[in-house]
This record gives sequence, structure tokens and C-alpha cells, in this order.
Amino acid sequence: MKGVVLSTTAEQQGDRNPLAGATNTNEAALIRLVLAESTACSRLFKAINLALTHAVQTASHKLKEMAAMAQRGKPRAQGPSALDSAVQMRDRDILRVVEDAVHHREVKLAYQPIVHSLRQDHIAFYEGLIRVTDPTGRIIPAGQFIEAIEERETGRLLDCLALEHGMRVLAKNPQIRLAVNLSARSIGYPKWRKVLQRGLARDETVAERLILEITEASAMLVPELVVQAMRDLQGVGISFALDDFGAGYTALRYLKELQFDILKIDGQFIRGITQDADNQVLTRTIVAIAQQFDMFTVAEFVESNDDAMTLAELGVDCLQGYYFGAPTITPPWHGATAQAQVG
Repeated sequence: MKGVVLSTTAEQQGDRNPLAGATNTNEAALIRLVLAESTACSRLFKAINLALTHAVQTASHKLKEMAAMAQRGKPRAQGPSALDSAVQMRDRDILRVVEDAVHHREVKLAYQPIVHSLRQDHIAFYEGLIRVTDPTGRIIPAGQFIEAIEERETGRLLDCLALEHGMRVLAKNPQIRLAVNLSARSIGYPKWRKVLQRGLARDETVAERLILEITEASAMLVPELVVQAMRDLQGVGISFALDDFGAGYTALRYLKELQFDILKIDGQFIRGITQDADNQVLTRTIVAIAQQFDMFTVAEFVESNDDAMTLAELGVDCLQGYYFGAPTITPPWHGATAQAQVG
């Protein structure tokens, strides 16, 4: 019986020994190489498993520490960087300066011409861009504060001042048309309505020369309110322009309901359009949509003669951009040639 057991054990040992039964030296060497590689892989997998286990344990420990700190109400060890803190402080300072300036009516309009695409020496109308000045009289770039005040009352008051200045300019200059920017949030603001009513009461001819520009993003916040306001104000002769079209997410059905008079194509489609076949197709499509809904089109950010010519060929009605003139505080219609330019 013992011999049988020993025989079986030897067979099992032979099964576990890969070299058992190797017929030549080359086969044995090959088997040894495979065994060596297998052993190395096994060690590598063990090392990887150990490293992953350690990483998981460390991460779990950190999460527990953070949870405990949150429960104790302790601040996190890592706060905002010095640069982040400086930027936040600057933004707060700018917002405070803007609020003070608006409160003290320290604002101006800067005027930029919009020209006919086929008669570029003739101005169709001007856009009056509101400018806020700091205590030294310097203009604060709108990009530094405009989004921050959009949802504040400061934004509503700024729209009131822009409208007030614009209507005063129109009353003094019956030969021009002027577009004034407006947030859709201000349409229902009582003070803004009073400014509009007072301006129309002083000079009712102002209405037919006033254009209210609302950005696409703003209009889509409260489309129903915009629809009703446009119906009321278009009835007295005021025109509406949809600004930055293409930059937001306008549902096309709203184009029919809103019935804007002017559609301003966003500059992302206009810059360098002569060299961009895709933007030419998109612009041509926007022009076709505008024509279907009986809207004039304006291309924004026109910066070269080549782009101006391309846009005219695509059927855009009017052009606006630094190529035709930068916004200026000094009314551009003042001067010997201004009268001849207005058309």
C-alpha cells in the first residue's frame, strides 16, 4: 500500500514539475524561460495590487478627514490662492464703483455707426452703447461688470439711464435713428416704463426713430414678457432688434412670435468670413430666415473691406464694426460732413 502511495505522490510531483518529461535541452530551457517570466509577472501583479490597496486606503483616510472637518465646521486647509483673492477683491471694488457711478448718474453714451451694405458711405442708424465712468472720469470696460449687474437693480437703473440719454439725443437730433441696449428684465421695471413714457410725451416723433436692442440670451429668459412688450411698443412706432443672434439658444418658433424688426448676426460668424466657407453658409441661412420673417439684418464686428464685400454679396442689409468706426463719446453726426452721411 505504501508503494502505491509513494508511486502516486511521485506522479503528482511529476505533474507539478514542468521539466518532468522534457525530451531535450532546448525544450527544458524554453520551459525555464516561461517559468521565469511567469514569476516576474506574478511579482509585478502583487506590487501593483499592493500600490492600489495603499492608494485606496490613503484616499479613504483623506475623505474621512475632510468629512470630520466639515462636521466640526473647520475650514479646509487649502484656501483660495493669492491671485484668486486679488481677482475677487478687484471684482468687488469694480462693482462698488459701478453702483456708485450709476447712483450718481456718471454715465455716457458712445455712438457707433451702422451702414448700408450696398452704400457704405450712408449711415442707416447709430447704436448708443452705455459707458460707466469711475471717479477719475475713465470709462470702466463693460465686460468687467455687465454680467455681475444683470440680475441686480443696478442693471435696471443702468437701462433707465441708457434710455433716458438715448431719447434726449433723438429729441435734439431729428435726422438720426438710434438703437439703445436693453435687458429683457427691464421691460417690466416700472421706472424704465416711466422714463419711456416721459420721453414720448416730450416728443412723440422719437418713437419712430428709437430702436430697442435686446440680446438673444436675455430675450429667451422671459420670452412671453418680451412678446407682449413688443406688441405694445411697436404699436407706437418703436422698433426692436434681436442682438447677438446665433450666440444663444433661440427656439426658432420664437422668431415668429417675437416679430423683431432687425436681426443682428453675432460676430462669431462674421470675423474673417471671407476665408470661412462654413460661416458663409451659416450667414446666408440666417439671412434667409430673417427675410422670411421680414427682418432687416445687421452683421456685427465687421473689421475689413473683404468681409464687408462678402457680407453684401450674401445679402446682409447693414454692417457694423470697427472698419466703419469705433464707438465714440463725441456724437459722430456733428460736423460739416455728418449731414451728408446720414441716410
